[in-house]
Amino acid sequence: MPKQGNTRKGSMQFYPRVRAKKIIPRVSWQFISKNKGMLGFIGYKVGMKSAYLRDNCPTSLTKGQRIVLPVTIVECPTLKIFSVRFYKNKKVMNEVLSSVIDKEVKKKVKLPKTVKKKIDDFEGKYDDVRILVYSQVKKTGIKKKPDFAELGLGGSLDEKINFIKEHLNKEISIKDYLTDDFMKHGLIDVRGVTTGRGNQGAAKRFGLALRSHKSEKGVRGPGSGGAWHPSRVEFTQPMSGQMGYFTRVVYNNKILNVGNVKEKDINEEKGFKNFGKIRGEYVILCGSIQGPSKRQLLLTSALRPSREQLKKNYEFLELRWK
Repeated sequence: MPKQGNTRKGSMQFYPRVRAKKIIPRVSWQFISKNKGMLGFIGYKVGMKSAYLRDNCPTSLTKGQRIVLPVTIVECPTLKIFSVRFYKNKKVMNEVLSSVIDKEVKKKVKLPKTVKKKIDDFEGKYDDVRILVYSQVKKTGIKKKPDFAELGLGGSLDEKINFIKEHLNKEISIKDYLTDDFMKHGLIDVRGVTTGRGNQGAAKRFGLALRSHKSEKGVRGPGSGGAWHPSRVEFTQPMSGQMGYFTRVVYNNKILNVGNVKEKDINEEKGFKNFGKIRGEYVILCGSIQGPSKRQLLLTSALRPSREQLKKNYEFLELRWK
């Protein structure tokens, strides 16, 4: 029988395969769903477990039954607004700092002694406004140094300014982000950096089949480097290089549960592997997401909700312990 081939490994969509420049990726907020309020939130991956769910999908074969699915837990400490950025013609025109900033941030960023600018000083001089937030990661057991991210806001300009004035100098929780309107479809995109695996060969990096043990010049390399003319090696040829630590997006993750450890403790007795114990609010998502434990993630509104994910309806019961 003829030898069956494989589909091509290593999509050209992701070239060049180099390490990510930022741990929290940049987002084009104008394309994100225009929900009112913030369009994103910073979280930290805890790990994966299995969970008992009630399948309430009307067309499912397991309708009404108790099923087990893999889930990922993300801890979401509160956020604070660091500054307000005013945009004009897609460029930052001016920035107003918050008057109350944590001491961990002051150690990381040089700040002026007094805040002179105010939000009302720029009325009518901008066409968009965004916020620069930082996570209060000190509330978790991971680290003290906060992570920063620029978040877009949904709604009209007046609604954006009202949201900023309402939440400036206050802590913003994940429940403020996942409002009732948001939870009607319950889908979220997770943006982050994958697990880094360092320099790897072509066989592992691109899934090349191993050549015969009698092959010349190695077994785990590519069989041919391309044509003699033009006499060069094309960048599309599978070669060794960086593997992992790439920026990726996992679309349409189903939100199963949003809770707080103080209300419902889901911690293991010795804590989660490579993470420890959750100390605050958390989100439980269906399936797996990129990155190792403790990886910083940016949760955003679903960019392109799919019908298949929208019709899923699961009732979270409890985590499954061995």
